[in-house]
Amino acid sequence: MRAGERAYATLLDEIQTGVLAPGTVLGEVEQSTRLGVSRTPLREALRRLATDGLVAQASARVTVVAGIDADDIRALFDLRRALETEAARLAARRGDRRPLSALADELARVDTTDADAYYALIARFDAAIDAAVDNPYLSSALRGVRTHLVRVRRMARDNPLRLAASAREHELIARAIGDGDPELAAHATHVHLHNALTTILEALTEDPS
Repeated sequence: MRAGERAYATLLDEIQTGVLAPGTVLGEVEQSTRLGVSRTPLREALRRLATDGLVAQASARVTVVAGIDADDIRALFDLRRALETEAARLAARRGDRRPLSALADELARVDTTDADAYYALIARFDAAIDAAVDNPYLSSALRGVRTHLVRVRRMARDNPLRLAASAREHELIARAIGDGDPELAAHATHVHLHNALTTILEALTEDPS
């Protein structure tokens, strides 16, 4: 892996998991030393993160981890709702729906107390929908949304009741797609996103930090 790719992957993971909190200053000298890369690949990584919307310029010489608040999350979910409901509808209409039926069975028995394993299954669910839709433009837009969702999901990560409900919601979406029912797939996706947004905003209210 090239130095710039390595620096980008490390910083992306640290921002998404909260190791680098919003507002953290990403000094070039400090970060290049810490990551073991020169300043040129570090700058390349920071430019990519800025394009992703994950870092921002606090001043001409100061780069910080971008903040994310309730308004940002609502705006993200506006886009997510438009993209994911249409993706679910299209996936139910075309492509190989058998993988979604198989994933529905996995979701019915998934252990949501293991959050990492659950989100790995959801990543496979997302990939299966992308494959069924087979639209590179839609998939590219969804990848951008998912980059931010990793940060947002952490806010409700420790809510076991929500994870269990989310698994049931994803199961319904997967079964609707597998059964070739586009309107049920879209409606189930809309309901899931409403519930997810509500939970995240409630978590923000309870813990503003």
